[in-house]
Amino acid sequence: MTKPIRRAGVIGAGVMGSGIAAHFANAGVEVLLLDIVPPNLKEAERQDPAARSRFAAGGLEKALKARPAAFFHPSHARLVRTGNTEDHFAELAQCDLVIEAIIEQIEPKRDLFARLEQVMREDAIAASNTSGLRIADMMQGRSEEFRKRFLVMHFFNPVRYMKLLELVAGPDTDPAVVDRVRRFGEDVLGKGIVFGKDTPNFVGNRIGTHAMLTAIHLMLEEGLAPEDVDAITGIAMAHPKSASFRTGDIVGLDTFAHVADNCYAALERDEDRDVFKVPPYIRKMIEAKLLGDKTKGGFYRKTKDGLETLDPAKLEYRPHGGDEAIKKATKSCEKVEDPAARVKKLAGDPGKAGQFAWKVLSRSLAYTARRVGEIADGIVAIDDAMRWGYNWELGPFQTWDALGFVETVERMQKDGIALPESILRMKQRGATSFYRADGAVFDLLKGEYVPRAIDPRNVTLAGARKGDKPVLANDGAEAWDLGDGVLGVTFKTKANSLDPDSIGMLTRAAERAEQDFRALVVFNQGEHFCVGANLFLVVMAAGNKDWDAIRKMVKAYQDATQRLKYATVPVVAAPYGMTLGGGLELCFACDAVQAAAETYAGLVEVGVGLIPGGAGTLNMLWRALEGTPEGVSANTYDVVTQVFKNIALAKVATSADEAKALGYFRRTDGVSFDRARQLHEVKARAVGLAEAGYHRPIPRAYKLPGESGIATLQMMIDTLVAGGHASEHDAKIARKLAEVLCGGAGGAAREVTEDEILELEREAFVSLCGEPKSIERMQYMLMNNKPLRN
Repeated sequence: MTKPIRRAGVIGAGVMGSGIAAHFANAGVEVLLLDIVPPNLKEAERQDPAARSRFAAGGLEKALKARPAAFFHPSHARLVRTGNTEDHFAELAQCDLVIEAIIEQIEPKRDLFARLEQVMREDAIAASNTSGLRIADMMQGRSEEFRKRFLVMHFFNPVRYMKLLELVAGPDTDPAVVDRVRRFGEDVLGKGIVFGKDTPNFVGNRIGTHAMLTAIHLMLEEGLAPEDVDAITGIAMAHPKSASFRTGDIVGLDTFAHVADNCYAALERDEDRDVFKVPPYIRKMIEAKLLGDKTKGGFYRKTKDGLETLDPAKLEYRPHGGDEAIKKATKSCEKVEDPAARVKKLAGDPGKAGQFAWKVLSRSLAYTARRVGEIADGIVAIDDAMRWGYNWELGPFQTWDALGFVETVERMQKDGIALPESILRMKQRGATSFYRADGAVFDLLKGEYVPRAIDPRNVTLAGARKGDKPVLANDGAEAWDLGDGVLGVTFKTKANSLDPDSIGMLTRAAERAEQDFRALVVFNQGEHFCVGANLFLVVMAAGNKDWDAIRKMVKAYQDATQRLKYATVPVVAAPYGMTLGGGLELCFACDAVQAAAETYAGLVEVGVGLIPGGAGTLNMLWRALEGTPEGVSANTYDVVTQVFKNIALAKVATSADEAKALGYFRRTDGVSFDRARQLHEVKARAVGLAEAGYHRPIPRAYKLPGESGIATLQMMIDTLVAGGHASEHDAKIARKLAEVLCGGAGGAAREVTEDEILELEREAFVSLCGEPKSIERMQYMLMNNKPLRN
């Protein structure tokens, strides 16, 4: 067994250091965050502990205020203790791992490591978050023992959201140390590990910077505009929407130039060294403090008149525009869902977009191929680095496969693109792709296909399914045998929305699981777990005033969620991404949840003029009350009020941990830091419940606030309306919600049963469907894919 890392020290409380500290805390690791004592303290401040640790405290405060949030929940900051490198340095002796994230200059780092060697335990690990400095340079003067437990841990910003963690070992680093950090990175932090070599900017930034600067230089040569390049190198190329220039604005042009300059200075023998030269106009932008988002203006800026783009020739802003032919071509490509087919269509376009895309891709892919062996030993590491660190949908070699390996090689040769001998040998040996369907991958260094090493926990639905057809299927969903006695339901609708077919499958799957399986899981694919109900049928029925049809729809989903809730086998959901409305109600119905850390959950029905209609009010309220011991006279009004606020304000949790804090998930529910492992983990949770002697829950009933509670909430609603914070229609929705949550007028007289709450919920939902404002909101959402705002 590997000794766990329970306490970590982070030195440097800037953006990266505070981000690392925050994510360690997210993972339950105690952190000591240190920074220097502020220079030029006033005489009265020199003995003030708070003033002396101001930099570290300020870094933590910025992390708490960061958007997107650095912490899963603000309470996680309790695990971070701040201090300074003079008064608290000796406390690093208590840490299992110490990471420096200070200024990217060699002398300060050397001085810091000299001090660290004097205080760190012999079994503790030292690491640098450097993105460009060489280990040999940083380790000058350090003992062999210290060098054995030193390595680079290069996180990508923002640390919480970027999966990539590059590990770079020095010539003296103990392999056991590397393995310990790898396990910590994967199992505790949920990172994807890429082993890089001690070369300038390692893997991700070396390839990413080259690709971005290739596009930037070509723009000037081809006479295109920044928005043209971004249209081509963004979604159409299977890259993020931010593409090239927008990414520069997000990162900061000073940071981008620093990375490029590191490459240019260090890569004296690189055949593409000149690509890393920052264009003169970008130098001028940096001098003028046009650094991007951080200075409210870079390649783009927002004004009261709309978005503007910087003209590179004039260094003046102009209205955002772009070539219409390029817009048309790239928009057509963006409609192709499969990224491989999309990038192939783009590169094959005969117009400006396709020609520019091919020039960028061919140069970038060839350069990447020439780096195999230099920056990393295999193509998988490079592909993973670009997918995890730059959010490319396809890595370079996956992109090459999408374009066709042989066709791309021949086209490159025709264009005079320099290819390494390894690629030419690969073609000569009859290989037609880097990745084969049987799981093998071509090793360019060995010149042959080798089995691809895959963590068995990174299982996909396709890899987990047993048999060649589903156990159950309809147009909206399927149920597959996932092995080990687990039946898995997966939706097939757009954005995994709920429709009669997917709802019907939940009931059928529960019945089948009780007969032939020992557990049921709900595991969806795509960008989001479930964005809620498809309101098209509701709008149609409301337009025809067919209230009975709406009542039947609502009852069908209530029945489905209750069927899951009281199944005789355990049911576990695996939410991730957007888990809204009916998607969260589905999670409420399950015995447990194995949520991805990045899960955005909430009951948002009020945004379309409704209240939850799939037992959401019932199960959220019951969940809030379930910890009340028998015999305790609980003040249910306080609980009802908080549940009321969460629903009425459509509060959306921005992480699985925040969803726990809001009561959407249970405190005991699991969290998958790496979504690639979520299917493995949700299945393990379901099997664990089954093997632990699972019995279905017993229905409960509670006394609720009743008429007095409704009256009190009514006063709160009236105050909001009077203050202009809510419309009359908002008030109408809130009153209906209050009646349901308080158990109706007679809710305090006796215990209210689940069926009674469900009936109140159903009738409130149907009545709101008859409101013209609610119909208007639903229609707006269907047309614009978002709720109407007052």
